[in-house]
Amino acid sequence: MMSPPAPQDFEEILAVLAHHPFFAGLSVPEREELASCAVRREFPAGQPIIHEGEPARGFYALVHGKVAIQLNVPVRGRVTLQTIADGEVLGWSWMTPGAQWSFDARTQQPTVALEFDGPAVLKLCEAEPRLGYRLMTRLSHVMAERLHATRVQLLDIYGVPRP
Repeated sequence: MMSPPAPQDFEEILAVLAHHPFFAGLSVPEREELASCAVRREFPAGQPIIHEGEPARGFYALVHGKVAIQLNVPVRGRVTLQTIADGEVLGWSWMTPGAQWSFDARTQQPTVALEFDGPAVLKLCEAEPRLGYRLMTRLSHVMAERLHATRVQLLDIYGVPRP
């Protein structure tokens, strides 16, 4: 579990949440609650953020940078399913306690993100059902986008060539 952010970090996180598209429309109190579950992270280019098979314990809101979501495919090696950037979120497996990441994520350039503590966010969602519903609705859109990107890549990898 992450330590709560220091007061100056908390104000910075609140400012990021106020302008991040994923959190648009949330009230100030809701953003304050979420800010208490987040820490700011910086990653250099080429840095792995998520590793397939490791415990999924949270998610990331990208502030600046690019991250490739990748899958290891037999014979082909690492395949990029999607590249995400500023204003997007990374990770949804954490919503199921005990889950593991089903992909890798690696920065393509220096990246700044907010890392959210999954168990803390889940507790918040249970305590504040309205906020929980709003977050889960938004995350379901992320899941749909990622599944679509995966489907497109799988068709490209395993699709039958046309004559």
